[in-house]
Amino acid sequence: MLFLLSLFGGRLVQVQGFDASALAAQALENRTQTEPLYAHRGDIVDARGTVLATTIELRDIRVDQTLVGQYRRRVGDERVPVGVRGAAEDLAPFLGIGVDTLTAELTGTNKGATIARGVRPDLAREILRLAVPGLYAYQASRRVYDNGAVAANVLGWVDREGQARGGMEQALNSSLTGTDGRLVYEKSLDGATIPTGVISETDPRDGCSVRLTIDRDLQWKAQELLAAQVKATGSQHGYAVVLDARTFAVRALATVPTFDPNHPERATQDTINDRSMLDTFEPGSTAKVITLSAALEEHKATPTTPFTVPPFVKRSDAVFHDAETHGTEKLTLAGVLAQSSNIGTILTGERLQPETLSRYQRLFGLGTPTGVGLPESSGLLSDWRSWSGTQHYTVMFGQGMSVTALQAAGVFATLANDGVRLRPQLVAGTTCADGVFHPAAPSQPLRVVSTDTARQMRLMMEQVVGEHGTAVKASIPGYRVAGKTGTAQIPGNGGYLPGAYTASFIGMAPADAPGLVVAVVLDRPSKGSHFGGDIAAPVFRDLMAWALRQDKIPPTGTTPPRIPLRWN
Repeated sequence: MLFLLSLFGGRLVQVQGFDASALAAQALENRTQTEPLYAHRGDIVDARGTVLATTIELRDIRVDQTLVGQYRRRVGDERVPVGVRGAAEDLAPFLGIGVDTLTAELTGTNKGATIARGVRPDLAREILRLAVPGLYAYQASRRVYDNGAVAANVLGWVDREGQARGGMEQALNSSLTGTDGRLVYEKSLDGATIPTGVISETDPRDGCSVRLTIDRDLQWKAQELLAAQVKATGSQHGYAVVLDARTFAVRALATVPTFDPNHPERATQDTINDRSMLDTFEPGSTAKVITLSAALEEHKATPTTPFTVPPFVKRSDAVFHDAETHGTEKLTLAGVLAQSSNIGTILTGERLQPETLSRYQRLFGLGTPTGVGLPESSGLLSDWRSWSGTQHYTVMFGQGMSVTALQAAGVFATLANDGVRLRPQLVAGTTCADGVFHPAAPSQPLRVVSTDTARQMRLMMEQVVGEHGTAVKASIPGYRVAGKTGTAQIPGNGGYLPGAYTASFIGMAPADAPGLVVAVVLDRPSKGSHFGGDIAAPVFRDLMAWALRQDKIPPTGTTPPRIPLRWN
């Protein structure tokens, strides 16, 4: 007996003396549980603070199936053992799952089985009050877009696994996501949390909220008008851009067709992409404003410079015509723009060296991404040294090059801003954990043409919307409007596709003190007219009028000076 007691005593000394710290550490490790404390994903709001994307808190219900059989139902002041079946009967009304199905999900050896996802926090609390052994609620969340398809292509979406997909959600994911915290605590053998067993807690750092320059109501109106015209004209796609003429803030960036970010699984690749920044097209006659601006800036012409415009001209190995057959016309430079004369534009552009014209095209932003902060195309503008014989002339009136809708709008915004180009801006700023709004860094201004050249171009573009121009349907009663139509053929393999056109109108108002620039582009219209002045100009008119009223921009009340379109 003494010998046995000495063995027990030795073992006791070993356990409590020599091995005490190691055994205590092992026991603590067995009791220790770590749970993440999820950071709240930042909201995305519009320019007025209206929420476009937010995250709602939810709970996932998980269970240790090996413990559920110990469940005791409260009956009066006592608890009666009812096991797995009883737990399923009590949980079924909360989860909306059949008792038999739930019984099967609660049975087994899985210590982390998920039996319900996306449960409201208040409902999760009611479930936990049942005190079913092994039942836990884990934090989850869902991204919600209350405005549906409004600005969907700008926003992108967050999938069910919490991964940001496309748009601002992906571009600004690191700022929106934040940093998760964690909770380390002790749990007893029966799965209960030890009240005094918290070891450490690291608070999560919520993501920053992002304020866009987009105006939700204006974006909605742009999508509504554009969708109606795409349907009416049988177009494949449509794009609309609204820019602040002084800051280049993107007020609306609409793409049709689009999708609902709440249900991205229903979308196609064609509807998910923001085609206003990815799709490129030959701008056609809207690019003539670059050629004429360069001629004015280089003092090669004035708005009243006379041009004798023949029915056609032969250059290199091609014969160039205007859109409509005519005899010899006597047009001023303003008349060339108002009548959208390809021949008159060629006669003007020939006064410039090719490298000079190319330099102005790049100064206006062609051939390079805008830097707006989302995936975009740079368009196509080849080096002037590689231009073919005919391309020397086609680039003057917007063929042999390609642009995006945002790039094209930026050209007109530069003229509206007295010849100074800025980087288009989609993000106004962020608000992070400090609660202070941090505005986005402004872009560096680039002088493209002089203030006088920009003013003369606006005066000439007013004639385009006048009674003798190509865009009478773009006029807005009471306001001075300036702009340019575009109707371009769509290139294909070996030449231009028969019957395929891109119709556009880009303009500004009020013309003498521009507040907004609106661009409307319709891709491959198949019903009725395919001219920009007929089908894009009316959308411009309605969208610009709506935006002017919303921003409370009154007419200037001035009378535009008359510039002769013809000379005798």
